[in-house]
Amino acid sequence: MATVTLSHVTKRFGGVTAVRDLDLEIRDGECFSLLGPSGCGKTTTLRMLAGFEDLDEGEIRVGDRVFSSSARRYYLPPEQRDFGMVFQAFAVWPHLNIFDNVAFPLQIKGLSRADIQAKTRRALADTGLLKVQSAFPGELSGGEKQRIALARAIAINPQVMLLDEPLSNLDPKLREEMRFEIKDLQRRLGFTIVFVTHDQAEAMAISDRMLVMRDGVLQQVGSPVAIYEQPASRFVFSFIGLSNFLPMEDRDGRSYVQGAPGAGPLEAPRPEGAAGPTWTLATRPTHIDLQAGGGLRGTVLRRVYLGEVVEYRVRVGPHELRIQKGARDQVFEEGAPVGLTFRQYLGYPEDAAG
Repeated sequence: MATVTLSHVTKRFGGVTAVRDLDLEIRDGECFSLLGPSGCGKTTTLRMLAGFEDLDEGEIRVGDRVFSSSARRYYLPPEQRDFGMVFQAFAVWPHLNIFDNVAFPLQIKGLSRADIQAKTRRALADTGLLKVQSAFPGELSGGEKQRIALARAIAINPQVMLLDEPLSNLDPKLREEMRFEIKDLQRRLGFTIVFVTHDQAEAMAISDRMLVMRDGVLQQVGSPVAIYEQPASRFVFSFIGLSNFLPMEDRDGRSYVQGAPGAGPLEAPRPEGAAGPTWTLATRPTHIDLQAGGGLRGTVLRRVYLGEVVEYRVRVGPHELRIQKGARDQVFEEGAPVGLTFRQYLGYPEDAAG
């Protein structure tokens, strides 16, 4: 079993705590993403899993096997962890052909010639590179170079694959294709994936579950749908998907937008989580409807046609909201007064960190 368990893991660099008291279980055979802004601790977590960094506190296990433990003063070096690893840089050797690029780690392990041939050919077949095995990296596209790195990683038949921003150097079309290829490989070969990215769309497309980190602290773990629909905090709401926030205040049993006396009251129930007389309304651009009359009053500042979607920027008092509607929906001109109604929204305390 390749269940990866991190128990109270902490890592410091001088006076900076990069990862703080992280408890996490990554299930056998799942694709799990570590997601968060730059400097949140996701890459440090991956490097501790790989053995490139030792932890300061806590323990890391894969199945029943301890890989790092501060209490036991035990650290297993990277070459003994048998993890497949793919990094942001393609990390292919330009002087070796594709076959030899993939075979090289197996040669280092001292496998027999027959085993090296069999494992390399299987990895090349799994990644669609068998027909071009004699070519050199300089003759290939970026996507094919990344497939070399994938083939090299799966050739050792790992239980766990560690992927650190593996698609960020590809163009958008190739990036989307490689997401599906990685997911398909995982399903066919059954290994566990730990995937680091700052790209929320990438994480949501590839993950069975994901973790959102901030300043070295776990913010939320769950499926992409659960995190998108039920974000645990204002920060998670703002980081996953497009977001709008309106500061609200309650008066005489109704809710009003702060600083927008002419907008009128919110024609919707006060949401759970909105504690105190002032709170923050959080909603997605696709969860706001526009109409000529009624609703929370605002003014269209800009309208941008994006193909199937028309994006509006609407001012409500001193605040600006981003709203997306279908291209075939009613059109509102720039400068027009509009009413806003909210089909889906959450509430957070006003002092909740954004």
